[in-house]
Amino acid sequence: MKRCMFVDDSSVIRKVAKRILGGSDMVVIEAASGLDALEMCAADMPDIIVVDGALPDVAAVDLIRRVRAMESPVRPQILISLVELDIASIMRAKRAGAQGYLLKPFNRPQLLERFRALKIAA
Repeated sequence: MKRCMFVDDSSVIRKVAKRILGGSDMVVIEAASGLDALEMCAADMPDIIVVDGALPDVAAVDLIRRVRAMESPVRPQILISLVELDIASIMRAKRAGAQGYLLKPFNRPQLLERFRALKIAA
């Protein structure tokens, strides 16, 4: 069973993602801050991490780099979550180790399609 972490300071975004993705083949865990996410990753690395591009405590690129630097048998796929298409932010995230991006707000078909694309790339 895959584990997906949504790192977002918006409880609404986390709950919507959990409702859409949670099911028989995926467990969705939530982190309200970058520091919470880092602690959770150090304890048990998820398979997929979706990072809010505008976290209040840790820059998304720094969070991605710090996760990539952790020693873990799991190498997670990482997406940056943005409110608008910002090529510069996407490229910085990719250079830090992200595989792609997700625009929010998202709906069920958009989120599921992005996750299908991740499974193909895995």
